[in-house]
Amino acid sequence: MSRNVPVAEKKREEGGVLETIKVILQALAIALVIRTLLFQPFNIPSGSMIPTLLIGDYVFVSKYAYGYSNYSMPFGPDIFSGRILASPPNRGDVIVFKLPRDNDTDYIKRVIGLPGDRIQVIDGRLYINGVIVPRTPLEKEVTENREGREVPVTTYEETLPGNGDHPAVEHTIIEIEGDHGINDNTELFVVPPDHYFMMGDNRDNSTDSRIAPELGGVGFVPFVNLVGRAEIIFFSVRKDESALAFWRWPWSVRWDRLFRPVH
Repeated sequence: MSRNVPVAEKKREEGGVLETIKVILQALAIALVIRTLLFQPFNIPSGSMIPTLLIGDYVFVSKYAYGYSNYSMPFGPDIFSGRILASPPNRGDVIVFKLPRDNDTDYIKRVIGLPGDRIQVIDGRLYINGVIVPRTPLEKEVTENREGREVPVTTYEETLPGNGDHPAVEHTIIEIEGDHGINDNTELFVVPPDHYFMMGDNRDNSTDSRIAPELGGVGFVPFVNLVGRAEIIFFSVRKDESALAFWRWPWSVRWDRLFRPVH
């Protein structure tokens, strides 16, 4: 009987190892399903969406908001065309999408123009379908300019018109160069069917749909390129800080930004 004890113990150990592997595989499968179909985390690497999103913010993006395409799947597998369970975005949504000129790089911008909209910027003012978009001056905010120096910048609350049953959207923009920035006077853009016009909230420091792809810009963004809608900031660290340096979190984390909705 004593000779069977080591064998029984070995079987229990093997059973414990197999159970642990099973739990790990189940957890990985659940995480994959969540990332593929529900939510995917993204970090903000640039200042083009200041003040809505800062460098070092981490956001959850809802994958189901607009349905699914190849570009909203991990690694972009070519398994179907178009979108399934499709639902179009609203004007004012903050969206992660694949850059049309390479269909690979992740960008995050705000939807300004819907299919058929006429978009133009004249002397720094945004026009949608011939109507100037209202904005209200706010107190200046301190942020980095193109040279990386912190300066006070002009800030506005802009009100984008609603579409259909979706109400108007109020959000904050900044104009580092006032109304005389490099992209503050544009041609008239007419958004093609199944495409969208995107802009950053940091109007003078955003490579967006105002700039043609052949000039290094975004151009119109096809519906199929949308990955998902930014929903909430779940983590945030100061610029040039590592999110993995947990021993610095008491000083590096922007605690006031955690769990802040994106709008």
